Order: sequence, then C-alpha cells, then structure tokens
Amino acid sequence: MTDTSPNPPRSRLRRLLGGAGRGLDLLQTFIKRLFLLLAIGGAVTGVVVGIKASKPAALQDSTVLVLDLQGPLREQAAGGARDSVFSQVSGQTPAQVRLRDVLAVLEHAQGDPKITRVMLKLDDFGGAGLSSLREVAAAIERFKASGKTVVAWGNNWDQRAYYLAAHANEAWLHPMGMVMVEGYGRQRNYYKDALDKVGVQANVIRVGKYKNAGEPYFANGPSKETLESEAHVYDALWALYRRGVERARKLPDGALQQSIESLPGSLVAAGGDGAKWALEQKWVDALKTQDEMRKAMIEAGAADEKSKSFRQVSLQQYLRHVPPRSKEAPVAIVVAEGEIGDGQAPAGRIGGESTSALIRSAREDENVKAVVLRVNSPGGSAFASEQIRRELELTRESGKPVVVSMGDVAASGGYWIAMAADEVIAEPSTITGSIGVFGMLPTAQALMDKAGVRTGGYRTTWLVGAYDFRRDLDPRFAQLVQASIGHIYQDFTTRAAAARSTTREAIDAVAQGRIWTGEQARGHGLIDRTGSLADAIRAARERAKLPEDAGIRYVEKKLPPFMQVLQSLGLDTAWQAVAGAVWAASPVNPVSGLAGVGALNATQALEDLVWLSDVVQARRPFTAVVHCLCEPQ
Repeated sequence: MTDTSPNPPRSRLRRLLGGAGRGLDLLQTFIKRLFLLLAIGGAVTGVVVGIKASKPAALQDSTVLVLDLQGPLREQAAGGARDSVFSQVSGQTPAQVRLRDVLAVLEHAQGDPKITRVMLKLDDFGGAGLSSLREVAAAIERFKASGKTVVAWGNNWDQRAYYLAAHANEAWLHPMGMVMVEGYGRQRNYYKDALDKVGVQANVIRVGKYKNAGEPYFANGPSKETLESEAHVYDALWALYRRGVERARKLPDGALQQSIESLPGSLVAAGGDGAKWALEQKWVDALKTQDEMRKAMIEAGAADEKSKSFRQVSLQQYLRHVPPRSKEAPVAIVVAEGEIGDGQAPAGRIGGESTSALIRSAREDENVKAVVLRVNSPGGSAFASEQIRRELELTRESGKPVVVSMGDVAASGGYWIAMAADEVIAEPSTITGSIGVFGMLPTAQALMDKAGVRTGGYRTTWLVGAYDFRRDLDPRFAQLVQASIGHIYQDFTTRAAAARSTTREAIDAVAQGRIWTGEQARGHGLIDRTGSLADAIRAARERAKLPEDAGIRYVEKKLPPFMQVLQSLGLDTAWQAVAGAVWAASPVNPVSGLAGVGALNATQALEDLVWLSDVVQARRPFTAVVHCLCEPQ
C-alpha cells in the first residue's frame, strides 16, 4: 500500500529530525555564548583583582619551591598567543618551560631565606638536550652548595628526567615506578624502496660525504660515513651523561653501564620489580608513595593547613618574586632557536628577516654595549643563515662585541650564523659542525606513467619548467644545481676558515657535513672553548669592559601593549582563556569537528616525507639547505 497523504511518514520523520537538529544547534550556540560571557566576566574580574594586587603574595617561612616541569625545556617559548589559544581549544598540551626561568628561580632561591628546599617533579617533563640538562643540573648544584636541600620525587623517570633527579640530594621513586635509562642512538626511517614503489625519485644533490640529512630518501640504510660520525658523537654524549649521573649519585665509574649490562638478569632477580631494582642499583634513595612523600616534606618543613600538604610555591608563582631585568641593561641576549627559514618567523623559530631585525635592534640601541647570540638550531635556509650572520658582522663592525653561546644544537646553518662572533662558546655536549650543503629535487615521472598522465608544451628556452616534479630530472638542471650547491659549500668553508683564522683546506678536513660534540669541535678549532651561557655572558662583559655584575636583557619581538599590561599583572593566561572561548565559539574554528582524530599526531615518517612536499611546492626551482636533521640529545 502506498501512502498518498500530503506528509508521508518518511517526510515527517525527516522534518522532525531536522527540527531536533536545529534545536540542538541553537542550544549549543546558547551554551557557547553563555560560557563566553562567563569567561569575559571572569577575565574582567581577574584584571580588577590583578590591578589591586599586582605584587606577589609574601612567602612564609619554610616554603618549598616546587619545580613541576611540564613539557619540553626551551630557550624560548615557541609560538605566540594565537598558538597558545589554538593548543588550548584543540585539547593539545601547550606546556613548555623556558630554560632561563628555571635558572632564574634557582639562582634567586639560593639567597631567599623563605625558601628552604626545592622539589623536582618530573613525571610530565618533556625533555631537553643534554646541554640544557647540564645547565639546569649545574644550577641545582649551586643551590645545594648554598646549604639547602633538593628532593626529587616521581612515578616514572625517563633518561632526561633522571639526569636532573640524580642531582637531587635525595631521589624518591614511587614503589610501582621505574627509571628508564637507555643510552644514546637513533633508528631512522629509510624510504628509497617505498619511493621506488610509487615511482618517486628524491634526486638529492649534496656536498660533503658526511652530509646525511637527505640520506633517508635515496638509501635503504645508513652509510658507513653516517655510522662512523654518529658513533663518534653518541659515544661521547653517553660518556658525558654517565659521568654526570655517577658523580651526582656518588657511584663508581662505569656503574651506570654495568647496571644496564646486568639486565635482564638483575631485574629477574628483583622479581621484575623496577622500583626495587632502581633502589638496589642505588639509582634512587627511597621508595615513597605520594602520601609518604607529602608526610616527609611536612616533617622536614612546614604544613599548609589550607592545602593539607607541605608549604610550597610553584615555578610560575615564584617567578614573580624574581626582580625583573632592566630594559636598559647593557648586555643583550638574542635567542636563535629552531629551524632557520626565510622571512619572518614566530618565537621558537628563526626567520632570516625577523631574527636579523632583533640583532639590528640591539646594535642600534645606545644602551646595549655587547650582544650574546644564544643558538639552539639544526640549521635550515642558507640564504636566511647568511642574512643573520651579516647582521652580527655589522654589529661587530659597530664596535659592539658579539659572543655566541651554543645550546643543545648549533649545527649546519646553526653554525653558519655563529661565524661572525668575536668568541664562540659551546657546551661539551652541544651538537655542532655539520658544515655541508644539500638540495633535493624529487621527481615522479614513473608515477605519472603509471597513472597514464603525460606532459608537453612549447618553451622558449630549456630552463622554462626545467624542474618539473612530473618529469625526470634534466641532467643539465642537475648540473646547474650541483654547481650552485658547490659554490655555497665553498662560501661556507671559506667564511668558516676566515672566522677561525685558518685555511679553507683545514676546515674542509673537518667539515664535509660531519657533526661533532662541542668538546670535539674545540679540539678541531671550530669553537673557541667550552662553557655555559653564563660563561658567554661573562665573556661579553669582559670584552665590552663592563662591570662583573652588569645586567642582561633578552631582545625579543614586542607583545602588543595590551598583552604587555596583562603580562606585567600575571593575567596573560586569563586573556588567552577568553580568546580561547571566542575561538571555540567561532563558526570558523577548524578543530571543532576533529576532536580525538589520531591523525593530528604526526608520525616521524610523516614529518620526514613533508620535506618532499615542501620542496615540490616551493616557489623557487630548488633551495640550498644547510640542515643536519639532527635532534637535541
């Protein structure tokens, strides 16, 4: 039987569901706007409260400074306010910790009579390179030397977290926890067979037999040069790590290696109990649950009745007790962190124009008498690297000394930008060198053939479309690129020779794209000496004939005036929450329908293959890259 009524059941059902959907949309919009109004009201209240109480609350006696390091340790907070808002709305963890903040609070707490102890909480620590870890460990040792105590407590510590925990006076681990120390090394993906199967050729053109940044795209495994170079560096880093932990824990030389070599037998003997094993190996001092830790801290200090825990202050709270740096301090620090790209770049990345502008700002500031460039970069664009190096050269020529301080990584382009300094200081564990150049010209004619796609057309010269992803690489164009990259390598090594007061041949012998640790680089004359950021600051003061206590300041891109006011009141987070609410309520929010999508978490393979996409989509026919594709270790 056919329903001939004006409103068939299916049509009525569709209208009913449509009406219900519109009702839910209206309800959702109402709720979002309600939360938006509440957020704005809360922020306004926060601003009023902040204006009334812009000074931090006074600390009580026997307060513990709790360093709950959440996220990776960075020289400079990556991204801007928009990135922070996007992270909050998308549910991603925006947490990151600035190295300078950790060092500042530890230094200030040494002389603060209200602070009696420091507690390290490292379960959510995102890690750092060994150079940054050594900087923090040295600050912990200075705090201990003041007669105060450092306690580390955690559920699980990986290798990086444990390096800091090991420097505490006492390391307490949860009874069900474990310490995971593995050593150094890496297993890279190699894509030649995969690219062959889909009909893509990488066409990597390079200068330097150790320049292996493009190797994963044209090989199925590491070359003997790669294995030689990486073994030399990783063995040196592992030796530095082991010595640091063994001295801090008062273990005999080689104890860490012996503990690892005793596995799995020694863990089986401990009944498979990882915490018990760590205690037996003397990697930790005691096993304590959270309530036991809290009780021990109260007994050693003072109780906080309100929180029912020990009296404490967080890193962010205590930062407000640290006197701000003078805006007219004579030593300017410019941070160069992240990959080097052309043009402008946000905080946490290096832009040829944006970083040059910061250096130029310091040079043209009459109050600045010396510049320290803090480098933590694996390199990137050769053109942008030269822009930055030239600004530093002009700064020296203006009569202001320039000192480079190398952090976790200052390799390839990261080394290039350091070549105009009066003095180059690196941590013994810095990864540097990688003086080499490569370019990549991926083509996919085989893929086009499989798809039955052909190309053709009229050209006035062979250079029109000489590089076309759809066709095999023209040998003449490959020769052109090889000549250009060879010229850049010649320029790189010649400038390095001039900077290091040696010959180009001597530089070429230790270049060829090979990486070195800071200590190895010092032996080869690629840097002046090993040392910390504090050593670089002292060197800058001495070269500028400044007092030993001359102030420092960081030269960074200025925040909008409104954000500066909020930041001074400690309310910038509240403002970001408001902005986040606005973004969440916006109909153009691209994240709203993507919650929980696993594809948002990029894999290493995806990151590697993005290089091919970037090259294909670049506006220029090719880009010379001075990049080591190495990570902080």
